[in-house]
Amino acid sequence: MNPYVLLSIIIAYFAILLWVAYRTGKGSNNESFFIGNRKSNWMLVAFGMIGTSLSGVTFVSVPGAVGADKFHYLQITIGYLIGYIIIAYVLLPLYYRLKLTSIYGYLQERMGQVSYKSGAWIFIVSRLVGATARLYLVVNILQFSILDSLGVPFIVTTLVILAMIILYTYEGGVKTIVWTDTLQTTCMLLGLIICSVYMLNHLDLGFFESLTAMDRLGYTEVFNTDVDSKAFFFKQILAGAFITITMTGIDQEMMQKSLSVTRLKDSQKNMVTLGFVLVGVISLFLFMGGLLHLYGATENVVSSGDQLFPDIALNHLPPFISIIFIIALISALFPSADGAMTALTSSLCIDIFGLKEKKISQKEQEKFRKRIHLIVAFAFLVMVIIFKLINDNSMIGLILKLAGFTYGPLLGLFAFGIFTKYKVQDKLVPYVCIAAPVISYFIDKFQENMFGDFKIGLELLIINGLLTFIGLWLIRKK
Repeated sequence: MNPYVLLSIIIAYFAILLWVAYRTGKGSNNESFFIGNRKSNWMLVAFGMIGTSLSGVTFVSVPGAVGADKFHYLQITIGYLIGYIIIAYVLLPLYYRLKLTSIYGYLQERMGQVSYKSGAWIFIVSRLVGATARLYLVVNILQFSILDSLGVPFIVTTLVILAMIILYTYEGGVKTIVWTDTLQTTCMLLGLIICSVYMLNHLDLGFFESLTAMDRLGYTEVFNTDVDSKAFFFKQILAGAFITITMTGIDQEMMQKSLSVTRLKDSQKNMVTLGFVLVGVISLFLFMGGLLHLYGATENVVSSGDQLFPDIALNHLPPFISIIFIIALISALFPSADGAMTALTSSLCIDIFGLKEKKISQKEQEKFRKRIHLIVAFAFLVMVIIFKLINDNSMIGLILKLAGFTYGPLLGLFAFGIFTKYKVQDKLVPYVCIAAPVISYFIDKFQENMFGDFKIGLELLIINGLLTFIGLWLIRKK
């Protein structure tokens, strides 16, 4: 596929995003940037959050991992659904009752100022790591598939993409993102369906025939019943529920969009709907992963993991499918990056620098927020370069692993606040939040010596949260 054609499509797609941003960003202020003036339509938010929840990592890594991990990712997805239901009926009522702009304001009311700042900093580090890992994956694919042949360096590609995101989020923030995410989720899901239909036709298989072919190769196994395995179904479902509670329910980026909905009941509908839709969408991704491996076997494709889908789409499918793949890929890129950048800006402004308490004019507040937005973009650039140096073959595994370390303290903080009535020695909270991930790291590193054949997987997040909870219990006030 001609790289100049693909580059032109990316530019045209971005021009559409800018037009949407221009239309929705008129008359925007800090309130619309942070929470969309609490006037977002719940159906738009739910649909757009599909793209944010999935990202380019799901689009590329989940299908690529089917060869090694079969359909085991569906176990985690069932846990996701349980997590979304818990968020809807436990956390959202709490946030709406307190009328929070930043959800970490709950920690301030419940435990104190230092706990509040600790929670905000944990979110900032967690989201920065997770969002930039997702961003790196897609930038890297665009780099080797299009821009390397044009002689464009990786650093320039990253800078241009970040500049694009800044341009359409700079004014409108959440108010704009609700609409751009809807557009991008539509493009991503259409790309998924069109690529799958083409491969079915090319392989001359019906839907059920393709499942039979996948089953013969062992790809369709959903539930792992080996208790010692990292992929044991009970561990995966439990981990999936807690991943959702932490990476959505106590994550400012995801909750920022939900809190932009006017009524609690509508926000709850948004959350539960999202949970059920994601089960269906990820099932489609796994199905496409099976098709990619069947197609790769017939075409003698040697790529695997994260490289499988891009290789087949760009080098072994017709040009129109390559175009659809690129549009779907960049549609998967932007929702996870733009929302994260906006949420990090919001958290730094409100939680860390106390922008709402500053006695300055609205205009000065907006200038301050825009400067922070640019600093966040620079942090994204640095982190993408770090991931380029790491260059892991399966980013979905790396992201979930990192989440176990970074989100665990947040899980412990919110659990302690909600399920106990104790106050804590506020000044000691940061030490607990640092100690828990450090201990978790050593448990993970030496688990073979400690547990033998029993393997700890994604439930490391739960262990980390439990250690934080125990630490807070030890520093509780009598």
